[in-house]
Amino acid sequence: MTSLQDLLARAAGLLDAYRAKNAKIATAESCTGGLIAATLTEIPGSSDVVDRGFVTYSNAAKTDLLGVTESMLAVHGAVSAEVAEAMVRGALARSAAEVAVAVTGIAGPGGATATKPVGLVYLAAQWRNREPVVERHQFGGDRATVRLATVDRAFDLLEQAIKG
Repeated sequence: MTSLQDLLARAAGLLDAYRAKNAKIATAESCTGGLIAATLTEIPGSSDVVDRGFVTYSNAAKTDLLGVTESMLAVHGAVSAEVAEAMVRGALARSAAEVAVAVTGIAGPGGATATKPVGLVYLAAQWRNREPVVERHQFGGDRATVRLATVDRAFDLLEQAIKG
């Protein structure tokens, strides 16, 4: 399991990489409740890289803050590839960031359905003016483990984005 200390070390490296390319990051988070942004901003000096974070836990927040349509939420559900992609696009459209990452999922212990089990997480990352990358993951463990695994994978996507 990835620890918070491991993630903080990764966050420092990510910030350095983005700083070197003069690029900013925006986050759009549901199941992590702001943990990606919190981990990044735990590092002193992060304000020159982190533009903003959207915590869109409810469907209304996804619609109001990121422009995810109500019809998309009704058809696909909040935990879907389509919504993750709409979230990342919305974060870029509503920020000055060059790169955004978005996550939506079911951290548990409740909220699961037969087709959407606990640990199901969709992540999306996108450079401005490029097509987004969207991934589906099934993380194991309890709520804390799922959330930390999601942050870890979001950092992977941010690392891949800055490397080109």
